[in-house]
Amino acid sequence: MEWLNVTAEQGLWGILLSSFLSATVLPGGSELLLFGFLKLHPEQFWPALGAATLGNTLGGMTTYACGRFLPRWQRLAHLPHKERLEQWGPAALLLSWAPLVGDALCLAAGWLKLHWLPCLLCMALGKALRYVLVGQGALV
Repeated sequence: MEWLNVTAEQGLWGILLSSFLSATVLPGGSELLLFGFLKLHPEQFWPALGAATLGNTLGGMTTYACGRFLPRWQRLAHLPHKERLEQWGPAALLLSWAPLVGDALCLAAGWLKLHWLPCLLCMALGKALRYVLVGQGALV
C-alpha cells in the first residue's frame, strides 16, 4: 500500500483534478477522494475544500460555456430544467452539485445565456456547501 502514501500537495492537486472531472459529464468520485484525503490529512481541511470547490466550479462553468455556445436549435427548447432556470434564474445553480440534475442545470444556464457571474457565485456556493458536509463527515 505504499502507493497510497502521497504528500498533501499531491493530494490537493488530485482533489482539484477529480472535482473538475466530476463536474463534467465524466464520472468521478471527488467526494470519496476528499473524504479519504481528509482522513489522512485532517490539517488540510480548508485547502482541500478550496481545491474541491474550485475544481468542481470550474468544471461546472465549463459545462455552462458549452451550453452558451450551443446554437439555438429547436430541439433544445425542451432542455431539462429549462423552466426551473427561467423561473429561479442563477439561484437554481445552488443545485449544480446534484448528480445528473446539476450538469443539466449548468448546460441549460449557459444555453439560456444567464449572466455568468451570478451563475458562477451560486454554483460555487452550492458546491462548497456540499464539500463542507463531506469534509465534516471525514473529521468525525
